[in-house]
Amino acid sequence: WSVSRIDALIAELCPEGVEFKILEELGATYGGLTGKAKADFSDGNARFISYVNIFNNLVVNLEANDFVRVSGRENQNSLALGDVLFTGSSETPDEVGMSSVVVEQPSQPIYLNSFCFGYRFNDATLLLPGFSKYIFRSDAVRQQIIMSASGVTRFNISKKRFLKIRIPIPPLEVQREIVKVLDTFTELEAELEAELEARRRQYHHYRDALLKLDGQSGLGVIDDLVAKLCPEGVEFRALGDVAEIRSGWGFPNAHQGQLEGLYPFYKVSDMNHAGNETVMTTANNFIDKLTAKKLGVNPAPAGTVIFPKIGAAVATNKKRLLSMPSAYDNNVMGLIPNSSIIPRFLFFWMQTIDLTELSNDSGAVPSIRKSEMERVLVPVPPLAIQRDIVAILDRFDALVNDLSSGLPAEIAARRRQYEHYRNRLLTFREAT
Repeated sequence: WSVSRIDALIAELCPEGVEFKILEELGATYGGLTGKAKADFSDGNARFISYVNIFNNLVVNLEANDFVRVSGRENQNSLALGDVLFTGSSETPDEVGMSSVVVEQPSQPIYLNSFCFGYRFNDATLLLPGFSKYIFRSDAVRQQIIMSASGVTRFNISKKRFLKIRIPIPPLEVQREIVKVLDTFTELEAELEAELEARRRQYHHYRDALLKLDGQSGLGVIDDLVAKLCPEGVEFRALGDVAEIRSGWGFPNAHQGQLEGLYPFYKVSDMNHAGNETVMTTANNFIDKLTAKKLGVNPAPAGTVIFPKIGAAVATNKKRLLSMPSAYDNNVMGLIPNSSIIPRFLFFWMQTIDLTELSNDSGAVPSIRKSEMERVLVPVPPLAIQRDIVAILDRFDALVNDLSSGLPAEIAARRRQYEHYRNRLLTFREAT
């Protein structure tokens, strides 16, 4: 296999190890755009590479629609084949100095965002651009990049320290074989990501179609059941009639963080944790039974649908289900369904609702009022229809959201495999 071939190539071409060099010896950095005002970016005539373009891509996207006005008289740095571009700062050290590589010669001048910088090799044939895109994101080089930054609330790279970074320079034949292997992994991951996105669109289509409950979803078994059990149409009821709408509580910090506590205590930020994409299973804070009783807290039961009710988080439209009796803070609202509606049916229906349309943004902060939520109309078909719809949407949901199965699990496994081989193939014994 290619990995064995690479080991054999290294043994043949570098029997004494691979040469390492510091970046200062191999090339120089250059800065991004200078002298630009906000107006220059509203009606541009030339492309530039944004911070996000670099951060998100191993290979620079030269076709991104980011434009800036540049006149022929300006002395600005433009990109060239083989350049490695870096983000210059970040709010966290782990994300500082992310790299992206120019792997083809731009057909016209393309410039660089002022919050970024470029590095250009003196000898463009020293490293294959395809090899650069991997080596500068390898663990060994990333750690050096992180160490070249400093800061407290924002971390900025010191160019002086950056140029002291040491990188391996294996023979081009070795580089070429490594790129072949790692490209295979990245292409497979890209295919899986594309399939996941297609499945998500399919899931949203069927979810929205099924929950219209108009007999036109395109799924015969559901449409037939709706026609049979609801010949006059599905009943819509006020949300306040089918669920108790309960806002959260504000707890002093002294009542949080008790890991042996009985009840998880959730904040809006907890909805972002891996594994909490649909059902809340991971908590950072807990409240014990005695404290809950003392404060008059009656935790919401499992099956409660929760979502942000105030602030910018409303616009995220996050909705989650509680997996067990839990408490949540006063920035969160919960819907506790009664016997007329299945919790997961209510959860899936809530996915079709835009919270921003329910929020009162006449003040400084968007907020959702309990009285407004109580008047929202909800379809309440017979429980048999609800159960069938939930069974169909559960299968879609697992496929696109479940980290233990489905496509997300496969993507995570491929990513771990890629990272293993990337670090295995990009770790070299240094020549003495």
